[in-house]
Amino acid sequence: MTVSLEQLRRCHIAVDLGAARTRVFVKGAGLVVDEPSVAAVNTRTGALIAVGTLAEQMTGRTPDYIRVARPLRGGTVVDVEMAQRMLRHLLGDKLRRQLRRKPRLRAAACTPHDSDPLAQRATVETLVGLGARRVELVDTLIAAAVGSGLPVEQPTATMIMVCGAATTQVAVLSLGSIVTAQRIPIGGNAIDHAVIQYLRHQHQLLLPSHSVRPLQLALSGNGLNTRGPSKTEIHGRDVATGIARSVLVDTAAVRDAIYTPLTAVLDGIGKVLRDCPPDLVADLADRGIMMVGGSALLPGLDQMLRDATGVPVAIAERPDICAVLGLGAMLEGKVRPMVLDPLAEAH
Repeated sequence: MTVSLEQLRRCHIAVDLGAARTRVFVKGAGLVVDEPSVAAVNTRTGALIAVGTLAEQMTGRTPDYIRVARPLRGGTVVDVEMAQRMLRHLLGDKLRRQLRRKPRLRAAACTPHDSDPLAQRATVETLVGLGARRVELVDTLIAAAVGSGLPVEQPTATMIMVCGAATTQVAVLSLGSIVTAQRIPIGGNAIDHAVIQYLRHQHQLLLPSHSVRPLQLALSGNGLNTRGPSKTEIHGRDVATGIARSVLVDTAAVRDAIYTPLTAVLDGIGKVLRDCPPDLVADLADRGIMMVGGSALLPGLDQMLRDATGVPVAIAERPDICAVLGLGAMLEGKVRPMVLDPLAEAH
């Protein structure tokens, strides 16, 4: 663990800055913010027009002078100033006044596994700009494992797979630390892009990016599985004429398009298992893989992993907010390190 549990218990606020959504947990109040990581800005005046859900709804629908910005990419802050402005508006005046009353405000934040020092510094600067005197960084893999209820402090192997919008992180944990891990630059956005490209090339149909996730849910009867209807009607815009039209799409072909980016994820899981000590791999045969993150809900993904790895696969109860709930549990002192009893002296 990057910081001690004692340091985390002194923190007042926990922040999960994700590529898709930003979540804020306040000690004693619980999860207070769960909004898309999007901000809409007037480029003429520099004024912030909207943040969160409202800003996301503006994507692709704004006039030229309004820019819809995403200050986070791949789980790291790429625009510190915009991220600070977005967070201020998401927190609201009332909550910010409460936090300002803390004489020495401490914050904890999730960072992707193996994130470089510049990315970590950007996260720290973002929270310092909101008034935090000290910022503790916790690996997303450990926070998500705690939030999903895995016994990370025990001397047994637990495997966690964080399926994010921009990246997928896979790790084997034991005794509260990461034994081996892999960060794969494939996430929910890559799967969405694969579906959009398939429809464009095979059916000359333009599908708005915000319509892809509902499409995947519509395919949930089959999705990555072979059950369900063989054809699905999809509405979009013709590439050549620009006129709205509908096409009947072969769901098996959509399934193949989704499989393509997921092969990189399977390769990453295989590498983690190969690098893992044999004793821990034996534990994983019983415990399996715990899936967390918003993209873990992709229909049929868990079954595909079961077929490819041969180990049990489970999805966390609330996979999308596991990381911030794990940080919150550490802040509130609900996570206890394993204490070894001193060996009795031999008489």
